[in-house]
Amino acid sequence: MATPIQIYHALQSYYGSRDWWPAETPFEVVIGAILTQNTNWNNVETAITSLRQANTLTINAIMQLSQQELEQLIRPSGFFRQKAERLQLFCHYIQQHYQGCLDNFLEREMTLVRDELLTLKGVGPETADSILLYAGHHPSFVVDSYTMRLFKRLGVLTGTEKYPQVRALFMAQLPVDVQLYNEYHALIVNHCKEFCRKQPQCNNCPCADICLEPNRNIDKLP
Repeated sequence: MATPIQIYHALQSYYGSRDWWPAETPFEVVIGAILTQNTNWNNVETAITSLRQANTLTINAIMQLSQQELEQLIRPSGFFRQKAERLQLFCHYIQQHYQGCLDNFLEREMTLVRDELLTLKGVGPETADSILLYAGHHPSFVVDSYTMRLFKRLGVLTGTEKYPQVRALFMAQLPVDVQLYNEYHALIVNHCKEFCRKQPQCNNCPCADICLEPNRNIDKLP
């Protein structure tokens, strides 16, 4: 069975650098991390473009919008009422506790920031780790459904593990390296969209020689 670092090198050799996450500011990362819940990235990009065109990609601007105005701007991302509420709650929290400065919030010890993020409405572990890694440049490994799918097929996971167990496994077996975590998450997403789909496309897959179940119709995996 291949190790996580061997799998990383196999993916990196095949795909090259992914340069993910596509955002101009840390706050834009936060917005994307919240908007991407339960939708695809193309929808998020459309919503962020609407926010940019309305000059509302700042904490203060989001706070000044009515919830209804914000809902219309982010409508393409789906669940727009729920996400508008979460965005504004996040902004109000940063304003109230950190004088509206996201850097003051993020530039602290990683565990403290993560624990605090997880107290905020609508911020689960994946969203929190995305914010930590991509906005705060903390070495916090992001786990998503693609990670679960790929690494079960590669034999690294059994499929019964919960989010904290998977995150801990990767962080224990990989170097503590923000750029590596960044690239690895992006490579996993890219690979699962191209080859390791729900119905896997095993032909020419760069992981075929280390996969425990190549060329099988694994339709029961997430």
